[in-house]
Amino acid sequence: MPRSGRQLRIAAGPYEAFIASVGASLRSLMHDGRDLVVPFDADEVRPGYRGTTLAPWPNRIVDGRYTFGDVEHQLPLTEPARGQALHGLLSWAEFSDRVVEEDRVVLAAVIEPQSGYPFRVEVETEYRLGADGLTQTVTARNIGADAAPWGTGPHPYLVAGPGTVDSWTLLLPTSDVLTVTPDRLSPVAVEPVAQHPEWDFRSARAIGDVFIDHAFTGLSRADGVAEVRLTAADGTGVAMSWDERCPWVQVHTADNPGQDAIHRIGLAVEPMTCPPDAFNSGTDLVVLGPGDAHAASWAIRAL
Repeated sequence: MPRSGRQLRIAAGPYEAFIASVGASLRSLMHDGRDLVVPFDADEVRPGYRGTTLAPWPNRIVDGRYTFGDVEHQLPLTEPARGQALHGLLSWAEFSDRVVEEDRVVLAAVIEPQSGYPFRVEVETEYRLGADGLTQTVTARNIGADAAPWGTGPHPYLVAGPGTVDSWTLLLPTSDVLTVTPDRLSPVAVEPVAQHPEWDFRSARAIGDVFIDHAFTGLSRADGVAEVRLTAADGTGVAMSWDERCPWVQVHTADNPGQDAIHRIGLAVEPMTCPPDAFNSGTDLVVLGPGDAHAASWAIRAL
């Protein structure tokens, strides 16, 4: 068994993807042999959260502490350096197969009641390839007896083409950014990107040496769909799109100073159903009643 779990290959037309069962992770996605996301090896412990499925919350819960239903909960601090609970509970879980087809796989896992999250939620994720690229859909079902807080999102690092993040051009059609503290990246306030021109990519421009690790909202949409575009100097590129079920997107320039092999080699684009620390703020938080289901999806395609 490879370190990243069972390997599930899907293909359609010029697209090919490998899904790793640990974390239901998108291990690689290619178009005519060109990487659209930063890949990792099958027999490699997945680097951080690269390509994983984030559930039952994306991003950070400050101090790992929140109150739900008048009960205070304490989660494990999975980002020890910052003292935060990061990216949910399933990133290192083994997902089982439900459907395995040439162009489609469906995997599932159950979040069992545990310290900090005493709820039982079944999580199913579908990866499907077609002429329009890769679509991932994450569906949550509350199979427990109590209402449960819920949020989700993906964690791909997009690759435009040759070069690194610094040389790529980004179109990010968002009007607002969630500012954060510099040390712990805890949320501060939602402010117009017009007040922060370094993070204003409403008109496509080169990223340069700008550091980004922020959530954005106020998305411009066409027929309900928001799209982020990333292009390289040679004209190649990649786009990621999603609908109103994800009113937020986290963008990160993958800064790893001193580690040239992974420093700014991809741009994380993470559509999210809720912002960082939504378990505390309640902003766009999904509450799953017993028997309730919630689905969200996003797509990646070559340009």
